[in-house]
Amino acid sequence: MKIIKYFFEFISIISLFCIFKIIGLKNASNLGSILGKIIGPFFRSKDIIKQNIKIGLGDIDKKKEEETINKMWSNIGRTFAEYIFLKNFKLNKTGFDHMKITGIEYLDQIKESNKPVVFFSGHFANFELMAMELDKFGIKLAAIYRPLNNFFLNPFMEYLRMKYICPIQIPKGVAGSREIIKKIKDGYSIAIMVDQRVSEGPRISFFNKEAHTTTIPAQIALKYNCKLVPIYIERKNGINFEMVIHKPYEITKTGVHEEDLKNNSLTINQNIEKMIIKNPTQWIWTHNRWK
Repeated sequence: MKIIKYFFEFISIISLFCIFKIIGLKNASNLGSILGKIIGPFFRSKDIIKQNIKIGLGDIDKKKEEETINKMWSNIGRTFAEYIFLKNFKLNKTGFDHMKITGIEYLDQIKESNKPVVFFSGHFANFELMAMELDKFGIKLAAIYRPLNNFFLNPFMEYLRMKYICPIQIPKGVAGSREIIKKIKDGYSIAIMVDQRVSEGPRISFFNKEAHTTTIPAQIALKYNCKLVPIYIERKNGINFEMVIHKPYEITKTGVHEEDLKNNSLTINQNIEKMIIKNPTQWIWTHNRWK
């Protein structure tokens, strides 16, 4: 049954990509916004989304809650439609200056130092553009990603990621961990999304409620003395974006490894919290983050 489901998902998505390609980037992104708001709610539990919003934003009024959910689906739909145009973003062939980068001086410093860092962020706006912009800037980079469950679609998405986002893509998992170590030793910086739940991670406070959290950034920084660099990307209007590079910071060390892992992972979570609060409509609230 799963094979049939995945196959029809693959055909449907590829068909939509073909339509998007025909109508062009701006129209496709606008259509994706509409489709996201119509179709999105059928794929995820609204109860989980509302529960997550309550944890993250507190008791907001119903109008603001519905607006947050509606705009979230709009952004997800746009991001989905924009996948087939990753080449346009990569080669700056969108027809206009689609990306403003704030904090570019920090990228200059990182590039000049020739020392690896760990860039971390969450699933904001079109999150795929983060690693792409770092690669375009000339940062020696490896990006960590989670392979799709759909084995028909995953090879195509991996092709897009490697060709247009960042050539070196490392899948999450045991094999991926070994590859991360190898790349760090070879002088590559790492880009990773840290906002999703991981089954193997310790429970660390996230919006004042404990949640399974990845410790990969803290582990890398502790072992290889790398700086951590928070990055936030925001959709300003349609397909206009701003990417904010925050100041690289040194990891805190007490000498107690487990304590250092948890404390620094907590700081990372707190950075993500600030990013979410800045524009809650552009974070993906659909994941069962506090399960």
